Amino acid sequence: MTTEKPFVELIRDRLAGDLRGLPVFHSVAVKLQQMLVSRDFHIEEVIRLISEDQSLASQVLKMGNSSFYTGLSKVATIKDAVVRLGAQEIANLVMMASQAEQYKSGNPVLDTFLQKLWDHALSCATGATWLAAKAGYPSLAAEAFMGGLLHDIGKLAIIKALDEILQAGGTKANVSEMLINEILDTMHEDVGHRLMLSWSLPETYCAITANHHNTEYDGNDTLLVIVRLANLACRKVGKALNPDPAIALFGAPEAQFLGIKEITLAELEIIVEDAGTQAL
Repeated sequence: MTTEKPFVELIRDRLAGDLRGLPVFHSVAVKLQQMLVSRDFHIEEVIRLISEDQSLASQVLKMGNSSFYTGLSKVATIKDAVVRLGAQEIANLVMMASQAEQYKSGNPVLDTFLQKLWDHALSCATGATWLAAKAGYPSLAAEAFMGGLLHDIGKLAIIKALDEILQAGGTKANVSEMLINEILDTMHEDVGHRLMLSWSLPETYCAITANHHNTEYDGNDTLLVIVRLANLACRKVGKALNPDPAIALFGAPEAQFLGIKEITLAELEIIVEDAGTQAL
């Protein structure tokens, strides 16, 4: 008689309690986001914090000079990047640079999931940023990027937990893609929300991780609505783990709330379809 637990229970056990042990966030990226909320920081402190991790600093400069920031003159130092981009933008850049390193696995099946998930995160972030400006909320553009980038962070946490379980030889069962998708779909919002709370990240982003699929959500939370619509666009064009080409964006409550016209929604589809890892 076997006492071996099924994958779902093993994952639930691993994700119970404190989630800060999972390799999901870089401490510098989290610290910068927390600093933005408190507004208790100096530019010199931001530069020092990033520069202490040379690997991260190098990745930040690489991304700062990528097509994500086309039009800006090249940045040669972290100080240049901070001065030219500003605190919010550099904090987003650090989060993006550090997140890129997390979406990898030695397990071929999980690595494929992670690559698709990273592409989805970048596409949603890009779409949400564009949509915020297009819908008349340019002041929310930087936050929309971060909300789009992190909305599915629960899926990353679940895959990381599954990766650890497989590496530890915690089960002999075969993990099918269907089972992985089922686990991700049913657990990721709760896990993502608890993960964000564990790291004391801004409530704005916590709400997005918890409610980007929930049918009962705060329609007055403009940032949440923007990310939800960008996420729908990603699913419609196939830039998601669970694509759905039948989605009618114009009929979505989020589009109605934002007052988005059909031609703008068509543009949004193009934006998210062209976005993603190829931009880096």
